[in-house]
Amino acid sequence: MMDTTTALVRAPSVARMFYDRAESTPDAEAYRFPTAEAWSSVTWTQAKGSVTTLAAGLIALGLEHEDRVAIASSTRIEWVYADLAVACAGGATTTVYPSTGAADVAFILADSGSRIVFAEDDTQIAKLREQRAQLPGVERVVTFDGTPDGEWVISLEDLQALGSRHLADCPSAVDDVVAAILPEHLATLIYTSGTTGRPKGVQLPQSCWTYIGAGAESLDILSHDDLQYLWLPLSHSFGKMLEVVQLQIGFPTAVDGRMDKIVENLAVVRPTFMAGPPRIFEKVHAKVVQTVEEEGGLRSALFSWAFGVGDRVAQARLRGQQPALATRLQHTLADRLVLSKVRARLGGRIRFLISGSAAISPDVAAWFYASGMLVLEGYGLTETSAGACIVRLDDPVFGWVGSPIVGTEIRTAEDGEVFVRGPSVMRGYHNQPEATAEVLDADGWLATGDVGEIDDQGRLRITDRKKDLVKTSGGKYIAPQPIEGLFKALCPLGSQMVVHAEGRNYATALVTLDPDALAQWVAAHESTGADYASQTADPAVRAYVQECLDNVNSRLNRWETIKGFRILDHDLSVESGELTPSMKVRRKFVESTYKPLLDSMYADADRERH
Repeated sequence: MMDTTTALVRAPSVARMFYDRAESTPDAEAYRFPTAEAWSSVTWTQAKGSVTTLAAGLIALGLEHEDRVAIASSTRIEWVYADLAVACAGGATTTVYPSTGAADVAFILADSGSRIVFAEDDTQIAKLREQRAQLPGVERVVTFDGTPDGEWVISLEDLQALGSRHLADCPSAVDDVVAAILPEHLATLIYTSGTTGRPKGVQLPQSCWTYIGAGAESLDILSHDDLQYLWLPLSHSFGKMLEVVQLQIGFPTAVDGRMDKIVENLAVVRPTFMAGPPRIFEKVHAKVVQTVEEEGGLRSALFSWAFGVGDRVAQARLRGQQPALATRLQHTLADRLVLSKVRARLGGRIRFLISGSAAISPDVAAWFYASGMLVLEGYGLTETSAGACIVRLDDPVFGWVGSPIVGTEIRTAEDGEVFVRGPSVMRGYHNQPEATAEVLDADGWLATGDVGEIDDQGRLRITDRKKDLVKTSGGKYIAPQPIEGLFKALCPLGSQMVVHAEGRNYATALVTLDPDALAQWVAAHESTGADYASQTADPAVRAYVQECLDNVNSRLNRWETIKGFRILDHDLSVESGELTPSMKVRRKFVESTYKPLLDSMYADADRERH
């Protein structure tokens, strides 16, 4: 295969990327983050000072090349510093979702061979203490906010003090290690949450991340003048990708992983771009639409008119055409009265949004574009360092995930499965050669498990997960994900939908509702129910969901339509095991858990026919 990445300017390691960034723009803003009073900011020079000291502390603790260091924390500035310190100390970061249970944390730490763990707080420390007998290899725990014991658990400040003493004795300690890191050295070990079985550790060497950074720069859609708002879990490859892209390009990043603060923070930070999974964009869309629907009257009519105008302008631009003069004049008014206010909810300066980790409904993407915010959908897996394809700014298209990043190849098999080959593809699964061989062939092609198609321009469209495709008893195949995404786009109350049809003669669905949206709807309609469970049992709520489902069905093929549904008395959650930490539905687990409920829908229908 011809190497098409030679034109990309790539550093040998993530540590060198960080060093080069600090040296090229030392006084530019690197990060901003919330403090007790307000937002604080640091330059690249200041960030390098903090990171180097922490890296020296890790070296003083005996960390060597490719030794694993785990981070169990939510997204915050200390996560970034810890990760970069591990990189500059020559180690490899093992990521742990803060919501992961104690037993699974123990498995990840033991399987990875992690020697040191950064633990956010006492909650994370308690998991480690509970499983300490299973963790003989964990030599030290460093906590951000938790309670140190001076022995096994030390504070971040203790590590910094240790690093300062080590640098005083050996000023070049960290520089020497950074200079010795090679592209093939392990950089990150990310355990895929998976929808079944134990998580697998994905081995991503330095070269994966340096390629992702250089590939993103080659797209020429970001510059050092941009400002990123980063809330995504850094435990996920999507978040890590955004971290290294920043190092390559040099824009500042505002870091705060508290989901309940996103709307509030966007108004203050006013970023130029933000990335996230479809759910965050679905919630913004649903909130705006629901509020306007409930207000009704003139405001609702004005909203519909404005978005109609916005959509006409957007469609003309997608065709590469200039809207008619009358439409442009109407758009100026529509933007001033309505569309600009929608953009203001996300700070008012968004140039584009990036959606990944799951398919976003084309309806939601089109709605955002009509408001003046383009959603660029991308595609990648943890096994491809989160990056493989992305929609281009100059070639927006909804329902497709774009063309490959330079240096990456894609193809589809006869059954539609997507295969990826390129510098971002993992080395393999840690300690699992057989599992590696199942998905990665001798020529470097990775079997993604996704089903899709490639158009004549080389753009990819993902239709579903191969294992999620269901076959009815009548022999028809149904792809659940597009239907589920359409429901969430068309139903402002919708949170999750699980389509069920395997071996059945028609499709049904389990539905959950967004608690906040539901509470707002109940209040507006003077409905009954003091809590989620009683609210979802209200016939008026069910009738509204049925209206939304009728709208969904009107857009589907006859064999795909949902003939029955049940609203669960709780939303799906990570804690219950129904969602992965990256918020994907564990379909088989949900179908098994609610089998009696699913069976009842078909039994009820059979009784009605007889």
